[in-house]
Amino acid sequence: MQLQTDKIVYKDFPIDILRLDLIGDKLQGNKYFKLKYNIAEDKNQKLDTLLTFGGAFSNHIYATAAAGKEHDIKTIGIIRGEDNPNNPTLQFAKSMGMQLEFINREAYQHRATPAFETTLKNKFGNFYLLPEGGTNDLAIQGCAEILSGLKNKYDRIFLPVGTGGTIAGIISTQELKTHVTGISVLRGDDTLTKAIKGLAKSPNADITWDVNFNFHYGGYAKFSSKLIEFIRKFYKEYNIMLDPIYTGKMMGGIFFMIDHDKIEPGKKILAIHTGGLQGIDGWEYRFEKIIKA
Repeated sequence: MQLQTDKIVYKDFPIDILRLDLIGDKLQGNKYFKLKYNIAEDKNQKLDTLLTFGGAFSNHIYATAAAGKEHDIKTIGIIRGEDNPNNPTLQFAKSMGMQLEFINREAYQHRATPAFETTLKNKFGNFYLLPEGGTNDLAIQGCAEILSGLKNKYDRIFLPVGTGGTIAGIISTQELKTHVTGISVLRGDDTLTKAIKGLAKSPNADITWDVNFNFHYGGYAKFSSKLIEFIRKFYKEYNIMLDPIYTGKMMGGIFFMIDHDKIEPGKKILAIHTGGLQGIDGWEYRFEKIIKA
């Protein structure tokens, strides 16, 4: 697959942006790679149903519903919380044929237990189980292909980090020598770093990496007027849309590091745009159109 890279310049620093957001139609971004081998395994096991979990505004739910429609696989989404017929993410999932099951937050905490899986199978029959966020070994295998063939073109590579699956795949990319920085969108500590180490079972020893926790803006789906204004200015300047949960925080972090001399001049920089732009509709539904104003 040929991936598009756009070039921007900020304060004399050239930055290449890998546009995963331009992959495909409804199934795009890093979710395409996370789902690629899971869809193949679902078909290999001859299961006609894929079941997964997520919140009411989950990009993963959106992408899984789109993948199910594209590959003619029945999908079931176990949604944390209550139904809201006006929620654009849930509207889309339903339009793709996903069956939605709403459970309370207390019950949702038990989603990964064998007992809960048994309860689900008693209700829905046999299915291919995909965890919340879609991160598993097959997802990491897919994400390891994002930069395949890149070799040693970049000194610094940046991407936003949520559950850690995408960066685990990136640091497992073979024939690549670079330093990867994940910009965490979660308030965190070494727990996420340890999780990434556990997920990346075959990391490339030629790739050094770290996770930066300074640009989460308060945590997942948290934001400030400064972040929103940055996203608006970035779009006006470069004609590239960012989202406020993942890519906006990543690019804001890169610009901050350039402003404060945390990136050496002359370094070849790549920022991975992981997609997630479909989430803006849900964001604006919740926060009254603050991105596209």
